[in-house]
Amino acid sequence: MKYISLILLIFCLTSCDYFDKKKVNAEDLLNQELKSFNWNEVDVYPTFTTCDSSDIKELRKQCFENTLSSYIFKNLSKQNIIVSEEIDDTLKMKIEISDHGILRVLGIDNSEIIQKQIPNIDTLLIASFDSLPKIYPAIKRGQHVKIQFELPVIIKVY
Repeated sequence: MKYISLILLIFCLTSCDYFDKKKVNAEDLLNQELKSFNWNEVDVYPTFTTCDSSDIKELRKQCFENTLSSYIFKNLSKQNIIVSEEIDDTLKMKIEISDHGILRVLGIDNSEIIQKQIPNIDTLLIASFDSLPKIYPAIKRGQHVKIQFELPVIIKVY
């Protein structure tokens, strides 16, 4: 009987720690959560309806970029661009897709050669997005988010 009461006494004295609840500060929890995920990556890249067939993130991104590139190529190929020198250069378009799926060109970095030979290249490139189909915005943690990226455009005129 002594052993049972001794065991019961030890159990009662040590079991009080199990009922102690630690308070968690909501702000600390939020800060810990914000540090835990990568702000530079999205869960789902912006997409067009034609790119929805793939569930693989990289394939969707590639389809989106290829679709944008094809619209630029189609529009530029319709233009009658006359140059005095051959051009084989790359420019970079800084693009933003809003959380509502609206495309906006933030800037175009091109070389002096391109600017000299095709002074209206910026206008031509921006106009190439006028006939784009509906863009579905990027998604991060279940929320639509805006995303910015650079799209390289190779200009070859002979």
